[in-house]
This record gives sequence, structure tokens and C-alpha cells, in this order.
Amino acid sequence: MRPSVTPTGTERVLHTKEIIVSKTDLTGKITYANKQFLEISGYSEDEVLGVQHNCIRHPDMPRSIFQFLWDRLKSGNEVFAYVINLCKEGDHYWVLAHVTPSMDESGNVLGYHSNRRAVNPEVVKNVIAPVYAQLKQVENAASSPKQGLADSMEVLKAFIAEKGGNYDRWIFSL
Repeated sequence: MRPSVTPTGTERVLHTKEIIVSKTDLTGKITYANKQFLEISGYSEDEVLGVQHNCIRHPDMPRSIFQFLWDRLKSGNEVFAYVINLCKEGDHYWVLAHVTPSMDESGNVLGYHSNRRAVNPEVVKNVIAPVYAQLKQVENAASSPKQGLADSMEVLKAFIAEKGGNYDRWIFSL
């Protein structure tokens, strides 16, 4: 069950030499979390293992970004995405997540692996946060969560098209 945490507005910073690592099963339940994950999130290993990874989802994260991420993963592709996560006590931290499907020798997806690195705060402030705020606004203005996700996905697709139509090229240009 996703914990009920109220954001404090206080940002924690992941240092450039730190890497957060977590693994999930096919349903998104955490099967591994490294020391950095536990330290910055404020959770113990016992509190996160077997729990849905969205336990650290910040309410400012657009659902469309996660839909985009899951669509890429389910098609067998890796994805890089900026993510704002919520700590156990309500603080938050930004990361650049690299998420990949974990496959067996036959190519069957067994779960997902995520490495998360520090972000450039100027990129977050000037590029990512405004885009995410727009996507959240679209989601919140819709008549239903389903419609909000659909509308936000259209805005995200239009944004990517405006940036040249290649999400990976755009994200690596930041």
C-alpha cells in the first residue's frame, strides 16, 4: 500500500558520485534497493521490499511520464526520465532515472532495474519542472483521471514532436 505522505517542499540533493539502484518484479514491487535508495528516501529495507515502487512517487509527477516510461519498458526498451521522488518524511529529490527491463536468456522480461543519478538543477528548474507542471495541470483539469492521462499523453506527444520527434535525442540534449 502506498504510504500517505505530505510533501514538505524541502529538497534533498543526490550527489554526483552517488547512484540510487532499485529493482522491481513485473508488477512494480521492489525486490532490491541499495544503500543510497534507503538513505535518501528515509525508508528501511524492510519497509520497501515487496512494496510498489510508487511508494516514493511525488504528487507533482505527471502520470503521463510514468505511462510513457511503462510503455517503453513493456516494449522491451530502456528509458531515461527525470523524476521527482517523495521521501518518507515528505522531503523530495530529483533524479535522472535510467530504467531497463531485466531479461532472461530467452528475452523474457523478469522485472525492471533502475539506476538514478544526480540532475543538473538548472535543467530541472528551467526545462523539466515547467513541462511537468503543464502536464499535471492538464491532468488535473480533466473530467476524470482516465481523461486526464489521455489528455496529458497528447500534450507530451506534441511536446516531443515540437522538440524534433525523438524523445531520447531530446532528453540527452539537456
